[in-house]
Amino acid sequence: MATLTIYREKIEKQGGVVILSLKEYQKLCERAVPTYYLKGKKAEELDRLVEEGLREYEKGETIKATSLKEALKVYERRQRRQDKKRQLLKKVS
Repeated sequence: MATLTIYREKIEKQGGVVILSLKEYQKLCERAVPTYYLKGKKAEELDRLVEEGLREYEKGETIKATSLKEALKVYERRQRRQDKKRQLLKKVS
């Protein structure tokens, strides 16, 4: 087993030490997500988009998928069905 010497002065100067296994460190890095703060028009647009998504979720209009690729396929199918329904309604009217 290797011996590691850490000087107290250096720890105090740098504000402390954290010891993690490489695996734990990699997991921590993967979970680190930057935080962005939006202001003005961009913030309002994002708020509207989130509100719309929450309304769709409450109505059960969201897509369940295991990947983005699958979600896009499901979304395209739904759009085609809705377009066909609209066309039929126009013909009947």
